[in-house]
Amino acid sequence: MVDRIPMSQTGYHKMRDELERLTRVERPDIVKAIEIARAHGDLSENAEYHAAKERQSLTEGKILEFKDKLSRSEVIDCSKVSCKRVVFGTVVTLVDMDTDEEVSYQLLGPEESDVKKGSISVLSPLGRSMLGKEIGDEVLTKTPGGVREFEVIDIKPSEIA
Repeated sequence: MVDRIPMSQTGYHKMRDELERLTRVERPDIVKAIEIARAHGDLSENAEYHAAKERQSLTEGKILEFKDKLSRSEVIDCSKVSCKRVVFGTVVTLVDMDTDEEVSYQLLGPEESDVKKGSISVLSPLGRSMLGKEIGDEVLTKTPGGVREFEVIDIKPSEIA
């Protein structure tokens, strides 16, 4: 069975654009760099050649990774999800029951989550524990520091598609 990767339309397009850049711009640039380095002679002691081959290896790995993830992606239009319960794409505001601190996160796929930008993976411990919750529900999450308790105080639609 192939594991599907949940992804917003925006995240899908960003990954597809990066794959396009890697294949159409980066890959040809690397080929040119290898050709130039080969022209310098002895490849065994040619640092430019080895650096270009290393860059080629990393880039080809990224290309394969992006192709795999895009082929397994399950694209979800975040602007059309229901806000009655916490689901992929919703923006959820929680209050920490220990500190009374409020935090808001958008639930996105693992490839597009970024805590600094206010999004977490739907597959993270907190993301998983929030799924299906409604306003007023308690959310218990196991963390390395112990179990944390939150309450869902708001669920809004995403501002991204």
